[in-house]
Amino acid sequence: MKFGLLFILSLIGLTSLLDTINQLFLKSAINSLQVNLSANVFKILKFVWQVILIPKVWLGGLCALVSLCIWLFVLSKSDLNFAFSADSMHYIFIAFASRIFLKEKVGFRRWLGTIFIVLGIVLISIS
Repeated sequence: MKFGLLFILSLIGLTSLLDTINQLFLKSAINSLQVNLSANVFKILKFVWQVILIPKVWLGGLCALVSLCIWLFVLSKSDLNFAFSADSMHYIFIAFASRIFLKEKVGFRRWLGTIFIVLGIVLISIS
């Protein structure tokens, strides 16, 4: 790695946070619509138009774009194997954000599964 480990980890954490915010915006935007899709092309186009007009979709896209730019910088300064493994913070952020902001139920098994996924990725990244 060419850059400091703490700096790279901070940037990876920031991309995970921005991706989480993106997903929260998209989920809350889609929840605000009455989704009733069928094979009708006009209904699909109407739905797409409704989605495009929601400001949260644009804010989510902006978060995704900023996250992508930071991620590309991270990839230019660190190994892909390390960066992708460290990005497992995303799983934890999503679980917490879903619980706190969307009031979704996150059961014990889901928390346990998330912890095992993160531990597995950490084990892979340090091997």
